[in-house]
Amino acid sequence: MNRRKTRQIKVGDLTIGSEHPIVIQSMTNTRTGDVEATVDQILKLEALGCEVVRVTVNDTQAAEAISEIKSRIHIPLVADIHFDYRLALKAIENGIDKLRINPGNIGDESRIKAVVDACKEKQIPIRIGVNGGSLDPDIAGLFGVSAKGLYESAMKHIRILESFDFYDIIISIKASDIEMTLEAFKMLSDKVDYPFHIGITEAGTAFKGTIKSSIGLGALLLNGLGDTIRVSLTADPLEEIPVCKEILNTLGLRQFGIKFISCPTCGRTQTQMIEIAKSVEKAVAHINKDVSVAIMGCAVNGPGEAREADLGVACGKGSGLIFEKGEIIKKVSEEEIVPTLVKMIEEF
Repeated sequence: MNRRKTRQIKVGDLTIGSEHPIVIQSMTNTRTGDVEATVDQILKLEALGCEVVRVTVNDTQAAEAISEIKSRIHIPLVADIHFDYRLALKAIENGIDKLRINPGNIGDESRIKAVVDACKEKQIPIRIGVNGGSLDPDIAGLFGVSAKGLYESAMKHIRILESFDFYDIIISIKASDIEMTLEAFKMLSDKVDYPFHIGITEAGTAFKGTIKSSIGLGALLLNGLGDTIRVSLTADPLEEIPVCKEILNTLGLRQFGIKFISCPTCGRTQTQMIEIAKSVEKAVAHINKDVSVAIMGCAVNGPGEAREADLGVACGKGSGLIFEKGEIIKKVSEEEIVPTLVKMIEEF
């Protein structure tokens, strides 16, 4: 699919923009001033595949902790700032890689300029964050909480930064409403070429939030919108990363692990299809290859789907036909299906 063309923005040692892979983000839920807990969570996020992480900087202790946190992690660190411009300045001083601010809520023009000047000096980008739940009061009065309101708020904040000749900008527009978020991003995409950070805010708990985020992020990405993403769950942040990866993997935008095709099973199934599929998936979870594997339960769709995949099995009564690139390789017993497929995946 065609991604919207953007300028390229450096964030630490990463570059975010349309010429680079879509970047996976998350946010810690520890108290940032607790360096040990924050670093521990970030290292776990890194191990799962998080590529940028955000921390709240809501007091002086959090701002002071940035330097030590930075020295012990391996991915770019973003400071989330609200209201107090002095915390932004302290985070910049302590080596933050990016700021997330709402220029309209950190004070008058002189305070915004102080933050922008410090970012210019250290070459630190700013992410403008516009949320449906905290829309600019003046704009909310004119347009309500709507796609137009989100768009106008984003444009207002962009103009503020551009008035100080600052253009290292990433833009985030988030609402809990999927259609509103999509429409606002579409409106903005015609007006600016800054990269977009996308997500559905306040999406919900792990189950409902995963579904809502997947629909919302999928809609945005299928429209070519999005250069960095976060799945926002009311859950351990570690649960966000696998969802991000699978969304990008499913859409063919990033390569994370094996692509699986498996049937839902029905009364025609004569093997332990569910256990076979689970066992194969678990056995090759550590393998990151651009290979599709079909595990099908009967003769109705099985051979066709197995032929379309790189590797596959079409199961029959207590046995399975193993396919590679559309060709039948051999017939194996039900007990041999899992080890045979795993070996072929490892050697593919």
